This record gives sequence, structure tokens and C-alpha cells, in this order.
Amino acid sequence: MSTSRRDPFVVAHRGASAEKKEHTLAAYDLALREGADGLECDVRLTRDGHIVCVHDRRVDRTSTGSGRVSELHLEALKAFDYGDDAEPAELLTLSDLIELVLDWTSKPTKLFIETKHPVRYGSLIENKVLAELHRYGLAQPASADFSRAVIMSFAPTAVWRVRRFAPMLPTVLLGESSYYLGGGAATTVGATAIGPSIRSLRERPWIVDRAAASGRATYCWTVEEKEDVQLCRDLGVSWIATNNPGRTRAWLDAY
Repeated sequence: MSTSRRDPFVVAHRGASAEKKEHTLAAYDLALREGADGLECDVRLTRDGHIVCVHDRRVDRTSTGSGRVSELHLEALKAFDYGDDAEPAELLTLSDLIELVLDWTSKPTKLFIETKHPVRYGSLIENKVLAELHRYGLAQPASADFSRAVIMSFAPTAVWRVRRFAPMLPTVLLGESSYYLGGGAATTVGATAIGPSIRSLRERPWIVDRAAASGRATYCWTVEEKEDVQLCRDLGVSWIATNNPGRTRAWLDAY
């Protein structure tokens, strides 16, 4: 393996979601066993205020049920199956995922938590996430480098809220590169990293250097092709999110 530069860290996007159903315990467990350096999840609030790992506003695509997450109580959401015929799965809560990460002792693994906006409950989602991180002792790391949690959002206001109330937590402002060219939005809200899509990175590869010049890391999503993994490595991207963490890890180890 080449040692000419540090390889990007690999983040399992909704777990090893190319092989297992997204946001399920099986998907995250597989990602850990495949050597993922981080786990990514999307979080939403139920009607009764619980934080659950669901990407869409509705559960129709990912479960046997139907309805908006924000309009259903946790008990009702837990009645649906989030797996498949071969491997049924229960709804995953943020606390479930935090405990999985903390119980994994093979190596320290970061949890990348994306808060979704716009949502019915507005800023309450960030407040709830921070409260949950406080409960597990993760909201006030000694430094950003040693943090076990990272908060991400496409909404600048969400990133700003996290930076205001938990200044040591790393944050990623997600979005297309034109959104924060020159450091505008990322600087304004105090994000510690930018989060372009792989499409944006192909079109504007220089944004990684620009981010680094302003003291920010780069988190790129969702990276599936071998040539894109190589591009991220060559550019010095810090974190790459992928649905195939095992395959991506193997590609990086082969360089």
C-alpha cells in the first residue's frame, strides 16, 4: 500500500446499504466488520419526540408501513418491518446506533449524524440530538479531532445551532460547491468541514484546497466508483461516504 499520502477515512452511508437494508442494525454491523471508519445516519423526530434513523419524510419506501415519521408515535413506527423477507429488521433509534458505535472496540468509529430540514419540528431536532449526545458523554469532546460524533446538515441554520451550543463538535455543511464558494456559508455558520457531492467534486476539484486553506476538512458523498475513490484520495478529501464500505476500503488499501 502506498504511504505517499493519508488515505481518506471511509464512512458507511446509512450503513453497508448496498448489501443490507439502509439504516438497519444489520447494515451498520456489517459496515463495522468491513472496516468502516465512520457510520452515517439521517435522523428525524417522531410525533412523541423520539429520534429515529430514517432518511425520507415517510416510511413507505423503507418499511412495510406508511405515513410521515413526524405524524407517527414511536410505538406505531416500531410495528413496521424495515428489513426484507430474508432478514426482518426493527426501526433503529439514534440511541441504538450510538450504543453500537460505543460497544465496537476494534477501533474508534465516528458517527456522522445528518439532521433533515425543513421539518415539522424545526430546530428541535438539533436540540434533541445534542441532548442525546450529552447523555452518552459525546457532546463535549476534548477536541474536534477526538470527537466520536459529527453533526451534518444541508441547512446552514442547523449547523450554526450546533456550533453555538456544542462548539467542540465537528460539523459539516452539506451542499453543492457553489453554495459555499469562497467560504461564504461555511464561514458564516462556523462549519468545520464542507460536504460536496461527488458530482460537484468532479466539476470543481479545487474546492478541497480552498476548504483546506480556510482550515476546513472535506466530506464527499456518495462515492461508489473506483475512479471517484481515487479522485478523492488524490485531492486530499478527508472523509468519503459510500454505500460499499468494504469494497471502498479494499480499493484504498490496494493503492
